[in-house]
Amino acid sequence: MATKTSRTTAVAAAALMVLAGLTACGGDSGSGTGSEGGDTAMTFWHNSTTGDGKAYWEATVAAFEEENPGVTISIQSIQNEDMDGKLQTALNSGDAPDIFMARGGGKLADVVDAGQALDLTDVVTDETRAALGEAAFNAFTLEDKVYGMPLSVLPGGIYYSKDLFEQAGITGTPTTMAELTDAVAKLRAADIEPIALGAKDAWPAAHWYYFFALRECSPETMAEAATSKDFSADCWTAAGDDLAEFSAEEPFNNGFLTTSAQQGAGSSAGLLANHQAAMELMGAWQPGVVADLTPEGEPLDDLGWFPFPAVDGGEGEAGAMMGGVDGFSCSAQAPAACGDFLNFVAGKTYQEGYAEAFQTLPANQEAQGVVTDPALLEVLAAYNEAPYVSLWLDTMYGANVGNALNTGVVNLLAGGGSADDIVAAVATAASRE
Repeated sequence: MATKTSRTTAVAAAALMVLAGLTACGGDSGSGTGSEGGDTAMTFWHNSTTGDGKAYWEATVAAFEEENPGVTISIQSIQNEDMDGKLQTALNSGDAPDIFMARGGGKLADVVDAGQALDLTDVVTDETRAALGEAAFNAFTLEDKVYGMPLSVLPGGIYYSKDLFEQAGITGTPTTMAELTDAVAKLRAADIEPIALGAKDAWPAAHWYYFFALRECSPETMAEAATSKDFSADCWTAAGDDLAEFSAEEPFNNGFLTTSAQQGAGSSAGLLANHQAAMELMGAWQPGVVADLTPEGEPLDDLGWFPFPAVDGGEGEAGAMMGGVDGFSCSAQAPAACGDFLNFVAGKTYQEGYAEAFQTLPANQEAQGVVTDPALLEVLAAYNEAPYVSLWLDTMYGANVGNALNTGVVNLLAGGGSADDIVAAVATAASRE
């Protein structure tokens, strides 16, 4: 088991993913190697409870079972907001699913430290490594060992309705916070809710703080904090002050503190999908979520995207992005067929299907040609040009610090806390690790 010091050093190394080119050569790793011996049964947890995503996993599992006689996979789909808690309970009880969602960083490091994840270093095929590239694996690599298979890259930014922008007389997309504040005022004047926010689930609210921190803090400061858990640098407080100042402009939808993120038409994603709000700050999973929540269950025709605006005087680079890499890991006691399945779904054919089903960016570089959604193409272009990409802060710094961040940001937005309170809560959470 890794020591805490060596683990956090490894997390820091993976926290800032310097971008390589998003084109590469490599074979289709979707053929699978099969599972030798007797019958094998596995359990599989994912977070696609409806629509094309759920159907994709059912079809993909069926295809793998057909190609690997004797292997059966029992699927359980769990609502995204419930996944982390249920998974942690299952891992701690010794009754973990064989295949489970993972997002890397400090959260995965905690699972690895507890001996609950399988080392996949020698399981990932050369074909898979070539097709996905090392940058995609960084979030799942600890002490030079791989513990997860990346399936999608999910940089964040602001999604918006082009139609509602036009109604409000907004030309172009904001590139600075002053321009974003001006857009909020124009939308309010046109009787349009400017920004949807699902603060009931906490993490969407915390994303606003994360992005202000990305703009205020240097990449070195953010990476160092992953190791030291020292958040005393002025930029952490500045990020909270930025959010408090922006919040004073009343940019968020009425009732945002009790609005959920992705469940139904009344959620923040649903408000954007149904033209009840003009913008939402989210990751690259957003087009798929929004599509499921439109009246027709189809992609939103006028959906656009722009990077989080620049902040005056910040130490972060203006083109830097923040996001995650969604993937899957195998539990420590999973059979060899678990690794076969991960290589199977990382192949070009199934990554193309994944990108289409979830309306997202596949990790397999050979499959990225299937991306046609205009908003995602804008994300991909920005991703190609970004000087660096940081992991989501709750992923980078682990569950304890992440939960403190989430709670502190909601308290600030509710008028019950300050930027100093956020930093103090984070420091307290870090000291308990």
